[in-house]
Amino acid sequence: MQNIIAIEGLSKSYATGFQALKGVNLNIRQGEILALLGPNGAGKTTLISIVCGIVTASAGRVSVGGFDTVHDYRASRALIGLVPQELTTDAFETVWNTVSFSRGLFGKPKNPALIEQVLRDLSLWDKKDNMIMTLSGGMKRRVMIAKALSHEPRVLFLDEPTAGVDVALRRDMWALVRRLQQSGVTIILTTHYIEEAQEMADRIGVIRQGELLLVEDKVELMRKLGKKQLSLSLPAPLAALPPALQALGWRLAEGGDALQFTYDAGDEGVDVPGLLQAVQAAGVRFSDIHSSQSSLEDIFVNLLEQRA
Repeated sequence: MQNIIAIEGLSKSYATGFQALKGVNLNIRQGEILALLGPNGAGKTTLISIVCGIVTASAGRVSVGGFDTVHDYRASRALIGLVPQELTTDAFETVWNTVSFSRGLFGKPKNPALIEQVLRDLSLWDKKDNMIMTLSGGMKRRVMIAKALSHEPRVLFLDEPTAGVDVALRRDMWALVRRLQQSGVTIILTTHYIEEAQEMADRIGVIRQGELLLVEDKVELMRKLGKKQLSLSLPAPLAALPPALQALGWRLAEGGDALQFTYDAGDEGVDVPGLLQAVQAAGVRFSDIHSSQSSLEDIFVNLLEQRA
């Protein structure tokens, strides 16, 4: 798949000596949804700001659609839509005018039909003549997205887009994101709602203290770093685990009312039937079987703890 964004050796240091980014290398594929995960202060917003031309890098280079973001700033920026964390809109302007004005800033000709479609997609059509100052926080967030989409970008950055918004807006927003991806738009999002990244993203990037720890296809990441657990509920608590089961890797849950076996999600050599037969051979009876797999949040937390 063709790359639409190429980031090479990107670093950012401030006069205080703080290094926000440390030699980040990242290729973003055309038409994918990439989720950037990391704790507060990890460098996510700095990375986005440099790609969008808002912040100047200390070292490295970035190209968008083949255009260098420094030497071909206008051409690269025209390909990008940005929805920042902060709600920055003209309080005394109407929804229609502020979205139409954003399109004009990129030199695009007027296209009322497109603006109408964007507003309808974001459930803003009935608010088109309202001044921004009269809108709720969730509605203002929708206006920010409409502004970012007004010039028909090929790349859309969503920096914490669902922070502080209601469930209905979150659902509408992700439905829109899927439609945009289907139309060929590349989407890069940062989020604290890891379950959204798990549901929406094609690839996951984890960033910590300015370093990109990994970028991996979501399915492969879950397979490689995820854990599976087999749990057997016992009709009566066990005082101790039989040595034969302990040798196989079984563990007794706290309270002694369950047996647990944990293994790598990608390990296809685990003989589950054999493990169950060993339990029966040890004379242990169980009343129920439950299996579970670690979530992306579990993997994310473990990664950060390992690199701490």
